[in-house]
Amino acid sequence: MSDADRRLFLTAAALALGAAVSLGLARFSYALLLPPMRAELGWSYTTAGAMNTLNAVGYLVGALLLPRALSRIDARALFLAGGWGTAIVLAAHGLVRGDAALYALRGLAGVASAATFATGGLLAARLGQRPGARPALVLGLYYGGTGLGIIASAAIVPPLNWPSAWIALAAAALAATALMVRGTRPLAARPVPPPPRGSGFRARDFAFGLAGYLMFGLGYIGYMTFIVTLLREQGVSGAVVVAFYVLLGVGVIASSWLWAPLLQRCRGGQPLALLNALLAVATLLPVLSAHPLAVFASGVLFGAVFLSLVASTTAMVRHNLPAAAWPAGIAAFTIVFAAGQIVGPSLVGWVADGAGGLLRGLAISAGLLALGAALAARQRALPQPS
Repeated sequence: MSDADRRLFLTAAALALGAAVSLGLARFSYALLLPPMRAELGWSYTTAGAMNTLNAVGYLVGALLLPRALSRIDARALFLAGGWGTAIVLAAHGLVRGDAALYALRGLAGVASAATFATGGLLAARLGQRPGARPALVLGLYYGGTGLGIIASAAIVPPLNWPSAWIALAAAALAATALMVRGTRPLAARPVPPPPRGSGFRARDFAFGLAGYLMFGLGYIGYMTFIVTLLREQGVSGAVVVAFYVLLGVGVIASSWLWAPLLQRCRGGQPLALLNALLAVATLLPVLSAHPLAVFASGVLFGAVFLSLVASTTAMVRHNLPAAAWPAGIAAFTIVFAAGQIVGPSLVGWVADGAGGLLRGLAISAGLLALGAALAARQRALPQPS
């Protein structure tokens, strides 16, 4: 590996820590924390889902503020500010007990996560344009960083009570952000010229892609919120649950290499459609069987797909728009993603509180993902300028 390749890889790895913090530690650790929090605090499934709904509301607020913020503030500065903010908010989770305070903190965690995750995707897209870079692989490495956060959560959370676990997650986020500061120094601010007239982002050009991504946001978050709780209710042992979550994280990391050629080759909605369909299958497996093989297959498949689906939307923007229009395009996909996540957890929780429980809730999640696949399949690549 040449010095240039090594520097590029290290920069991509530092960006990947942003995904680890914003999603792996701040959002997906909640699935592991939910069973003890629900038991101690007396939550219904609806309340448990509403906690992640508030997290998604915060994420949506952050996404809506992002375009204006990027017009005034360097993307790297926002990326790092989100990391520091996430660490502070996670620590506060361990210091309170009231539902109202936890709702507020989950919302703030969402705002901070959006600042880091969305700007990290933008920075990764820009890094992929550098000489010698493989754009789809750089994007895959970035989004695959979430797997590091998932694995770290599986190592941190189970041995601790839930307040201590939140504080330990905050310490991990703090350490990761310090590494992000050092590793992303090559991504210095640079002005981005406005796109030529008529070549900017238009939502109608990406209508089916946006609709398919909305269904993804609705469907996947139910699985990531309640899957550990479902496994516990099915009598799966704690060791198997931890192994399941680790395998899920490993699948996320491996997805960088699995799907990079597809994301590089396809300009339309084919990757989004395929990955939504695979997620629907992964979500149905634990509904159909609690056998360890079905559980592990679900975790590996889900992990190997869901963050590459996020990467596919960034790749779609990069393939079809000029660089100056990337922030608007990425922000639009981030907004519909956040909107789906707002409804998804509460919907699954509300369904789970009725007849059929979590099995019925996750079955609905799988149906939404299948609908997303059908919608995304209709997204076509935009004509290339002559």
